[in-house]
Amino acid sequence: MRHSVNRPPTPDAAEDQENVPTLQEIINIKLIESGEKERLMELLRERLTECGWKDEMKTLCRAFIKKKGRNNVTVDELVHVITPKGRASVPDSVKGELLQRIRTFLNSAAL
Repeated sequence: MRHSVNRPPTPDAAEDQENVPTLQEIINIKLIESGEKERLMELLRERLTECGWKDEMKTLCRAFIKKKGRNNVTVDELVHVITPKGRASVPDSVKGELLQRIRTFLNSAAL
């Protein structure tokens, strides 16, 4: 059997599926391309500052650093400890507002 030198091998079905973007990836691409992702990030920053979440996180960070000692804490360790607390303490109203903005975007983008 002779193989063609000019033709690339036929990809497997599994390789084809790897190249197909997921719905989440498609949405993320659309959000970035439209600039909506940056607007949502700015809205999130504003809302978290307004509700005191940002100050609360600063206080938690300072308390953790004080407890462990300034020279005994790495940024990675601080992020590892504070991130779960930060995510859990985002107010439902902020989450709801962002979710509504994302839904509105998806409806207007016809996704």
